[in-house]
Amino acid sequence: MVHEGDIADSLHLVESGRLAAQVSTPSGQIATLNVIAAGEHFGEISLLDHRRPRRTATIVALEPTDTLSISRTAFGKLREEHPAVLHLVTVALAESVDRLSRRLLETMYDGLDHRVYRQLLLLAEVYADPPSSNEATIPLTQEVLAEFVGGARPSVNMALIKLRDQGLVALGRGKVTVLDRRALAARLRKAH
Repeated sequence: MVHEGDIADSLHLVESGRLAAQVSTPSGQIATLNVIAAGEHFGEISLLDHRRPRRTATIVALEPTDTLSISRTAFGKLREEHPAVLHLVTVALAESVDRLSRRLLETMYDGLDHRVYRQLLLLAEVYADPPSSNEATIPLTQEVLAEFVGGARPSVNMALIKLRDQGLVALGRGKVTVLDRRALAARLRKAH
């Protein structure tokens, strides 16, 4: 596990499993920013900015996970031999900034129900097995979902109950099953 505030000296590529990126709020609560799945990465800032020697988020494994890592020193040598690799990391960082900017706008301007629908769709994409499946079981608690959307658990529960009553999700202990991703996407468009 990587902790917010730890020395930041490596990029990690997720080979298998899923992780969550979390930060501490000024009030001491935990905010979950996103799920990082196989094929994704974290820690790119540590390769580009030596003036930021500390991790900006805590990364926790949601299930057994394997990662590959490259240290800042090894990346420096790789960059000297293959200068184009710097462009790849810069693009990855730009994608992260873009994703976080969209989340910030969503949190500032969209209602809670909309944020819950959107997060369920994003998580369903991560957890769908096979990826093309219209159904996906998300093995996260309502508390964790509330952290993702910046809402209180009781309010998120109310939004989930609306979706359950419409036949779009099933609720279980420690999980939410999206029963129809396409219908939920349509509901999200309608709610916006």
